[in-house]
Amino acid sequence: MTPFDAVLCDLDGVLRHFDHAVQADIEARYGLPLRKTAFDPDLIGPATLGHITEAQWVESIAVALGGDERARQAAAEFAAVPFWVDEEVRGLLARAQGRVPVVLVTNAMDTLEEHLERLGLAYFADAVVSSARVGVAKPDRRIYELAAELAGVAPERCLFVDDRLENVAGATALGMTGVHYRSIVDLTPALTGLFDQSGDDGGSPGGSSRDPG
Repeated sequence: MTPFDAVLCDLDGVLRHFDHAVQADIEARYGLPLRKTAFDPDLIGPATLGHITEAQWVESIAVALGGDERARQAAAEFAAVPFWVDEEVRGLLARAQGRVPVVLVTNAMDTLEEHLERLGLAYFADAVVSSARVGVAKPDRRIYELAAELAGVAPERCLFVDDRLENVAGATALGMTGVHYRSIVDLTPALTGLFDQSGDDGGSPGGSSRDPG
C-alpha cells in the first residue's frame, strides 16, 4: 500500500520562484517599501480571493505608495518580476504523477492560467485549485477539502506540500501528511515511500504525458 493516494502541492515558493534579487533592486531604485506594501493582507487578500484583478492589485499598491506616476511605475515593475519553474521539483512531481494524482493548490490571482501557460505547466497537474477561482485561500480548510475532492481521495490520504508553515498546519489539521518545503531535500524523502512502494525505477524525471512543454 502506498503511503498516500494524492499529492497536493503549492505553486509559489515550491514549484515556481520569483527573482527576489530583482524585487530588491526595484525597491532600492525607487526607495519604496514595495514588498511590505504588496503583500499587506489588506491589499493582496482581495486579489487572491478573486474580488479584484491583478491589475487592480497593482493599482492598489501604487495608491498605497502615494498614487503618483513614480509609484505606479514602481508597482508595475514589481508585478512584472521574472519567474521560473524549479525543474528538480517538477521532475519529482512528474514521477509522483505516474503513481498518484498531483493537484496544485495555490493562493493565486486571476492571471494564474496565463502564468501556467507561460511556464509550460498548463497541462502538468491533474487539477489546479486557484484561490481566486474558488473564493477561499489557504489556510482555510475548504480549499484543502476541495483539492482532496478533485484528487478523488480522502484528506487523510493526501500528502500536502507548501513553503508556508501556516498552510501546512491547515492541511495537517484535516489529517493530511504535511511537508514544510524549504528546499528539494524536504520533498525528496517525502516522496521516496511512494516510489519504493510502487516499484519506481528512479528513471529520468521527465514531464508527464499531459505536459506539452
